[in-house]
Amino acid sequence: MSDRGVDAVDAAQVGGVAWAARDHAAMGLPVSFDLPVGGHLDALADLSAGAGYLEWRRYRHVAALHTDLVLAEEDRDERAVDAFAQCAARIATALSVSQYVAERLLDHAVALRDRLPRVFECLRDGVVSPSYIRTIVSRTELIHGRSYQGLVDADIAAALRKPGSWSTGRVRDLCDQMVYRRDPDAVRERREEALKGRCFFTEAGLDGMATVGATMSAEQAAIVARVVERLAAQVCRHDSRTKTARASDALFALVEHAPFGCDCARPECTFTVVDADEVAANAARIVIHVVTDTTTLTGPVPATTTEGAAEPAAHARTRDADTTAVAAEGVSADQVVVEERSADAVAAEAVSTEDVAAEGVAAEAVATDEVAAEDVPAEAATDEDAVEAAAVEAPDVEPELVDGVGYIAGLGIVSGAHIRDLAADTAAIIRPLGDGTDTPLPATQPADPYRPSAALNTYIRARDQYCTWPGCTRPAWDGDLDHITEYDHHHPERGGQTTATGLGAKCRFHHLLKTFGDFVDDQYPDPDNPGRIIRTFTIPEGRTVLGPAYTGHDTHPGLDMIVFGDPPGAGKKTPPTPRTPTPDEPEPTRPAPRTEQKHARRRQERHRNRLRNNLKGIRPPEPDDAPPPF
Repeated sequence: MSDRGVDAVDAAQVGGVAWAARDHAAMGLPVSFDLPVGGHLDALADLSAGAGYLEWRRYRHVAALHTDLVLAEEDRDERAVDAFAQCAARIATALSVSQYVAERLLDHAVALRDRLPRVFECLRDGVVSPSYIRTIVSRTELIHGRSYQGLVDADIAAALRKPGSWSTGRVRDLCDQMVYRRDPDAVRERREEALKGRCFFTEAGLDGMATVGATMSAEQAAIVARVVERLAAQVCRHDSRTKTARASDALFALVEHAPFGCDCARPECTFTVVDADEVAANAARIVIHVVTDTTTLTGPVPATTTEGAAEPAAHARTRDADTTAVAAEGVSADQVVVEERSADAVAAEAVSTEDVAAEGVAAEAVATDEVAAEDVPAEAATDEDAVEAAAVEAPDVEPELVDGVGYIAGLGIVSGAHIRDLAADTAAIIRPLGDGTDTPLPATQPADPYRPSAALNTYIRARDQYCTWPGCTRPAWDGDLDHITEYDHHHPERGGQTTATGLGAKCRFHHLLKTFGDFVDDQYPDPDNPGRIIRTFTIPEGRTVLGPAYTGHDTHPGLDMIVFGDPPGAGKKTPPTPRTPTPDEPEPTRPAPRTEQKHARRRQERHRNRLRNNLKGIRPPEPDDAPPPF
């Protein structure tokens, strides 16, 4: 029996050399914490990748334990405390964690080893955070044992390796998109079971508190949240409660049909007593934004090759030049709004027990004659072998279905079946964002070149999906549209114009951070992928981080085809008229010198970033292609 670790009670790591005593230089770690700000940030980024590698090693050890202790017996082990439980008990004892935690660790290790080997390599290489791994494992349970398991793994891994940043919401949406499109029948069955299991519950808590909850469809949950948030906002700025506390009080007021009021106790406060029922009844519109495409509304189709053999191409698709966007305005109670465009584009909007309106964009067409690159084996067989294999195996292969997906703002990806259920409502309305032609859509409001048109507003939010700041998960529809290059109200032709490339979605916090802080963001057309854009964010000390790697373009590639016209006055640069000052004329002043200087500095910083950083092989645009004022 081993007694390793018994005499190492004071060691930071029982049974090994304490991490603090190891050679930090050999591990590539800074030997001192006396570093400039940039040095600390570089170290944090390196440690994040290192944490991924250490997590990979931990999963590898756990998976090896599963191989040694469980694998040989798991198919026939019927004991109450089977080999899996005993293996987890060893892990729990060694790590001083609960049996439940150990079993989840064991489940994740096995899933990564058997179901997601390429994603597992991404963890090893430090391209994905360990916290995202848990999301990926849980969102891909449906593919276990399916014939397309390897394709989904390859698709997710390829997406994770794209240059750019991720957030929990974007990782979740990526996984759901890959799974929902692959097997719509299985997703449909799971959703039907989930709907049958919806429930209402209460749970006693500590200190005289309790929790009330309910499970319901995603769109219903979104509607409930919006109604509660609307009532909770009926207070003045002197209200002492937190935002979540006000929401709790508002929910109770709605259920009890009781008054809701501000607690500031100021005599002049106009929110002292608010009729909750009146606020709910007079809500002009509860808008649930849903984005989808026409192919999703028509239902799943078999994914086949040109020869007719079944082919589960994960994202083989064509882009039709006629694809455009859609935007919808809602109508009355209990209506679902779905907006349609041309044959290849639709924007669907979803349900409300109050009112529903929709805005969305869209479009992807699933190709039946293309094969994903991951489908090609590493070692190609001869033509004779391929023909023989097809003759033997083809009859046993059932055609797989490829379905579209939809996106509900703030909730993420939903299946095509879910979208079709929403669109099947008898009150559903389909409205195009354009006229179905190649005519560019208006970019700005007719009387105000600073304000985006309704079409551009919808497009930007559908394209960005979330706040574009790295790591942020606030929905784009709940935030602001920010002019990346500051808009010059006095001379709009100088830069910061209202265009699809010039606008980006930001939550209120990051919008304020960019406006009043020293952070510099930039975005410009991707020269290698027309219609798409590259985003960068530079902190005050000069470190540049890429923007989101996964956006609405990846969910609905038809967004690439949507074109907007130039804003009024674009490209017109009127030279100043020289003037001779008169005697005794006071020296002219600028209305906001510091602001103008800051904007000028940011423009110069963006220009330097584009020229200095190749973004890992992605070249910056040529000077002629860059947006004003470059």
